[in-house]
Amino acid sequence: MTVPAFAISRLRSHTAPAHDAVDAAFGAHDLSAPDSYRAFLLAHALALPAAEAVFAAHADLPPWRERTTLLAADLADLGRAMPAPLAFDLPALPGAAWGALYVTEGSRLGGIMLARGVPATLPSRYLGARHRSGEWRTLLAAIDTAGESGGDAWVAGAIAGADACFALYGRAA
Repeated sequence: MTVPAFAISRLRSHTAPAHDAVDAAFGAHDLSAPDSYRAFLLAHALALPAAEAVFAAHADLPPWRERTTLLAADLADLGRAMPAPLAFDLPALPGAAWGALYVTEGSRLGGIMLARGVPATLPSRYLGARHRSGEWRTLLAAIDTAGESGGDAWVAGAIAGADACFALYGRAA
């Protein structure tokens, strides 16, 4: 049985404005310029560790791979330590952590595109951390399956979690 793309299509459509706003905020950085690239990574360092700490506390999430250590290594190569992350208050709703995970894992796709603009003289482990073969499709299918079994309330929670994660990155930018 094929699971309909119920949750993913709703996540995409409901969070598109927030996604666009975060993309615009981070798009102001010139990744080919060391100072601007460093500022870009520092802004991500305000958000990513906070989100990944939330994910680590949710055993119900599908498998995911952390990127905070890659981000810290890139910043160390640029002479900067990780800043203290921003507070991240995920809504206490079913599906919220899944929605936030959707945002951070989706950023891997954008990161690969952005990594192309980073000169070879600058570290790019964080932006270059692509999905393994099939990993993104597996996550999307897991979200749709969970959304189908959890219904509208679960999907609404996933949307709220995604919105909260986009807001976290927006504050960090």
